Amino acid sequence: MYSFMGGGLFCAWVGTILLVVATATDHWMQYRLSGSFAHQGLWRYCLGNKCFLQTESIAYWNATRAFMILSSLCATSGIIMGVLAFAQQSTFTRFSRPFSAGIMFFASTLFVLLALAIYTGVTVSFLGRRFGDWRFSWSYILGWVALLMTFFAGIFYMCAYRMHECRRLATPR
Repeated sequence: MYSFMGGGLFCAWVGTILLVVATATDHWMQYRLSGSFAHQGLWRYCLGNKCFLQTESIAYWNATRAFMILSSLCATSGIIMGVLAFAQQSTFTRFSRPFSAGIMFFASTLFVLLALAIYTGVTVSFLGRRFGDWRFSWSYILGWVALLMTFFAGIFYMCAYRMHECRRLATPR
């Protein structure tokens, strides 16, 4: 059980760090505008060497930002629950810390999936037509890697929960 929780905690740490980096950086999309390279993120866009805040309140950016922040918060609370699961098994029969951590990581995965799906859909359908020479960049790719890491953290914690439940049910009372 502890090996599953250790693997889950490792995936969770990596996934949460990647979520925060992907959310904070401004390399989600790169494109060429008027002969110079430009890139944009969720908070800023840069033309050449000058960066500007995105002050427009565009719905897909706001939705992507919100879902990425929610994903980071769920992953952080999942890490807290995961560390507490290592420290001591819950004394409540209805409340299992590995199960709760797994649910938080699956919620984080769902939120980051929603954020990336919204960003991908709008970028491909609208911005991709506006800018001829464009591509997704490394911040966006970090978001997808974070999705995988939080998903596997959830899987590991659910396996730890199942292993703990099987042992608990097998022991005589």
